[in-house]
Order: sequence, then structure tokens, then C-alpha cells
Amino acid sequence: MRLSVTAILVLTVTVVFIAAAFAPGMAAGTESVLHVGIFADLHAHDTNSPGEGKIMTNYPERLGACIKAMNAWPADLMIELGDFVNGRFVLGAPLGKPARIVGILEKAEAIYAQFHGPRYYVLGNHDVYDLSKAEFLAHTGATKTYESFDAGAYHFVILDAQYDKNGKDLSHAGWVVQGNIPQFELDWLKQDLAKTDKPTIVCVHQRLDVDFDLLSGGPEILDNKAVQKVLENSGKVIAVFQGHEHRNVHTVIDGIHYITFDQLCDEHNSKPSWAYVTLNPVKRTIDIIGAGDQATWHLKY
Repeated sequence: MRLSVTAILVLTVTVVFIAAAFAPGMAAGTESVLHVGIFADLHAHDTNSPGEGKIMTNYPERLGACIKAMNAWPADLMIELGDFVNGRFVLGAPLGKPARIVGILEKAEAIYAQFHGPRYYVLGNHDVYDLSKAEFLAHTGATKTYESFDAGAYHFVILDAQYDKNGKDLSHAGWVVQGNIPQFELDWLKQDLAKTDKPTIVCVHQRLDVDFDLLSGGPEILDNKAVQKVLENSGKVIAVFQGHEHRNVHTVIDGIHYITFDQLCDEHNSKPSWAYVTLNPVKRTIDIIGAGDQATWHLKY
């Protein structure tokens, strides 16, 4: 059978159209979902805190269970939301030598490194109690304290809020609660968001949606309103993932979901908690399935 030129052209266009429709990422309606593993506030330590009701010496079992679950799911990537290591200060126990904190961090990192995929780190206030930021980077898989990356149909931003009110790095701070995003990082954030056309998730340790916290003596992040404004003005940010408070909270500000995740640490006999997060670019949904005490949310953006 001989085909006319017209028939051949029609057949060629049809084949190309079908191939494009089934190619990953070629059409918005066929983009794959993204699976993200989230945990917050591990507080790895060799000492427990009777004053706070924290058992922190069992971090290998808790983190190990989380990593095993994420590999079995499987997660495409993982993000820890800060306070990966506790630092030597705890209520009701001797301080001990600060040099040992590096070894604790390395043990926690060795467990986290068993995840079969990319892993990311958010700096928490406890992470700089007895470490500099350079020391944290040197003993983990982190390469920068703030950065961005693309995964599937999504853009992710990791923020570093561990600066003092003058914009200087918090380092070997001993004890500190309030965070701050300095102007140079805020300028970087604006530029980064301007460059992407993907729906974006921002990850930070202290909460951006808290205007007053007693321990912080103000917002949990000093310039939280300025940061919120940058996120809102971009028109790209769909959610902020946060830790720090060791509890489940969900708020919405100007259409952005602010999600605070529960702790992996054992505090007052809490269950090991982490989240299976599924991002669907077609349905425009953020599905969070909680393990342990972590809440489950089904959100749209």
C-alpha cells in the first residue's frame, strides 16, 4: 500500500504528538508526582535533658527507623528541617566538653547518609550551639547553609536563619533561640525566586509565621515580615516547611501554606515522627502523611 504525501505528514504529526504526550515532563498533564521525606528536630546527643523531658540518646534508633521507612517508600529526596544535633546545653545535666559534639554529628550523619537519594539540611539554632557553620558543613553532606535546587516540577529553597540581629553568623553560641535572615540573604532570595518558573517550597528552621515567641522575645525569625513579603511578591511560593516548635501547625498567609512539622526527638514520650510528602503538579496538591505524632494534611495550592 502506497501512502500519499498528505497521509505521511498526518501520520508523522500523530506519532510525534503521542510521543510527546507520554514523555516525562513534556506536558503539564503528565508530570510525575514527587515524593519528599521530611523530618525535623532530631536533637542528636549523648546526654538526656530531665529538665525538658527529652530523651536524646536514642537518636540512632529513631533516625534509623525514619531512613528505613523513606528508602522503602521510596522518597525521591529527603530534607531535615534543623536541630540535627543538640549541642551540649541541656536543662538539668552537666555541659561536658564541647569538642564531643562533632563526633555526635558524625554519627547522626552516618545514619542519614544511608538514605538512597539526595539529602538536604536546614540549619537550626541548636546546630550552632557548639559548632560553627563551617564545622557543620565539614561533617555532613551539606555544602551551603542556604541554597536552592530543582526536583521534578518543583523548586526548593533552603534558608539559613542562624544569624544574630546584626546579620553575623551564629557560631558556638552556647544558647540562642531567635533567628534572622540578613539583607544579603534576602537579596539572594529575591533573585533566586525571580529566576524560576516552578512552584516553590521554602524550607527554614524557625517559624516565619510567628510574630511573637516568649523565648525569642519577638518573632521566631526577627525579620519574618520582610521575608514573608518576598515570598508573597514572587508569586511562586506555594508552601513553607518549618520545624523548631516540636508540634504540628498549619497556617495560610496570602495563599502560602506554612507547615510546621513535629519532632523526631523523644520529648515527653513522643513517638518517632516524620512525614511522607507527595507533591502533585497536575492536581496542584501537597499531601502530607504523618508517621508517629506527625499530622496528616491534604492541601491544595
